[in-house]
Amino acid sequence: MALEMRDKCEKCTNELHKHSVAYICTNECTFCHDCTDNMNYVCPNCQGELVKRPRSKNLLQSCSISLEKSSDYSS
Repeated sequence: MALEMRDKCEKCTNELHKHSVAYICTNECTFCHDCTDNMNYVCPNCQGELVKRPRSKNLLQSCSISLEKSSDYSS
């Protein structure tokens, strides 16, 4: 089950992009960093903890890492 990745802060309605830092509770209420900080990291809707929202999968795939052994290293 994927996150909704809402595009607006529920308190100030500022736009949140996929790469923006945003905070969510277990009900996926979504807030910007400034509003979250002002609310002491507590969701005003459910009183749950607000934590950083995971970043978009597409952003994570843009940086690839090779796990293959390089021939540049000597044993």
